[in-house]
Amino acid sequence: MKKTFFLIVFLGIATTLSAQQTTPKTPFTKMYLPVWEEARDHCLEVARAMPDSLYAYQPTPVSKTFAEQMVHIAYTIELLTQRYVEGMEVKPVVPDAASLTKSEILAMLESGFEYTTGVINSIEQEQLDETCVMYHSGNTVSRAFALFYVQDHMANHRAKSNLYLRLCGIEPPEYTW
Repeated sequence: MKKTFFLIVFLGIATTLSAQQTTPKTPFTKMYLPVWEEARDHCLEVARAMPDSLYAYQPTPVSKTFAEQMVHIAYTIELLTQRYVEGMEVKPVVPDAASLTKSEILAMLESGFEYTTGVINSIEQEQLDETCVMYHSGNTVSRAFALFYVQDHMANHRAKSNLYLRLCGIEPPEYTW
């Protein structure tokens, strides 16, 4: 009986802690999370739609390959979140897309999305209200606004990747938002 009681208490505490880790803490992040999750899911669908054999596809000599587009998305999701949303000093470390398999790139994407989702779930309002300066534009924005930049950057490269699919005769996944 005592063991059952302690097990129930432990499971209750564990469930509460788990819920706290997966539930955003602010009104903004509660509103933003479903938008982010839809963008994440669509990007992963685009990455999965390209066959392994065409990950090296490059529409022009100055374009990234499909693999490079996906790797760029994967590492910049975390980089931009750290830099602009969390205010960390980080430098880009660009993985070599040509040396990675499709499954490794998908794992990178999932890891990057998971990182930013964790930040969305755990960030406090005080940090969202802080400002940061965007390196490329010099604009000063709130860290909350920076989350939109992370998503917009990803969507830009995902849209390019959709065109790569079409150029290879593959119908891109339908955008459902």
